[in-house]
Amino acid sequence: MKTIIHKAEDRGFANHGWLQANHSFSFASWYNPEKVHFGALRVLNDDIIAPKMGFGTHPHDNMEIITIPLKGVLKHRDNMGDDWIPVVPGEVQVMSAGTGVQHSEINGSVDEYLSLFQIWIIPEERSVKPRYDQKTFSEADRKGKLQTLVTSFKDEDENSLKIHQDAKLSRIDLKEGESFTYALKSKDHGVYVMTISGGVSISDFNLNSRDAIGISETSDFEINAIENSELLFIEVPMITL
Repeated sequence: MKTIIHKAEDRGFANHGWLQANHSFSFASWYNPEKVHFGALRVLNDDIIAPKMGFGTHPHDNMEIITIPLKGVLKHRDNMGDDWIPVVPGEVQVMSAGTGVQHSEINGSVDEYLSLFQIWIIPEERSVKPRYDQKTFSEADRKGKLQTLVTSFKDEDENSLKIHQDAKLSRIDLKEGESFTYALKSKDHGVYVMTISGGVSISDFNLNSRDAIGISETSDFEINAIENSELLFIEVPMITL
């Protein structure tokens, strides 16, 4: 099994006043040649956005973009006809940028900060028709068991959101002392595990809140919860850029 550890404090950080951004991978003005991507996972940003603030209209193309609100309310607008749609914790948003899309993202609250993960995954198909979707996922359905959030259009899972890549995004909440074995769907895949909160042990590594580990070249691995913990799994093909 091959592993790479990304400690929370080693992430890139940008303070824009209205935006506090932590970058797991090279992004914008922050560049680390050893942290450009993990397989098809290109971006994992951990953002805190001030009330009423956000990202003005800007373009994307040929990228699968997933947003997971953790606290607060996100509002989304794009040139596909979606006009300030709210996305709240418990929901996940996906957008296939494809041939090109323009969108805006703002904190929809006047007094509460917005916390979210934004994830970019390199697609296996380029120049697809742009697409937007979102879905609600019950917190109860990830207590001690894997809850699948996002899969490929080619995957038979009908309860997940879809993207143009053979990827799988999932979550689990573990109680202190609980264990879970994650099984990869392919030997050519790797999994980037982000500790949303709590503390776990994976392959003799202890991971605390916002620490991450990239795991590849294995069929499965075990997770042991040192305390009550929330985990995000991003499984992707281990492509090279």
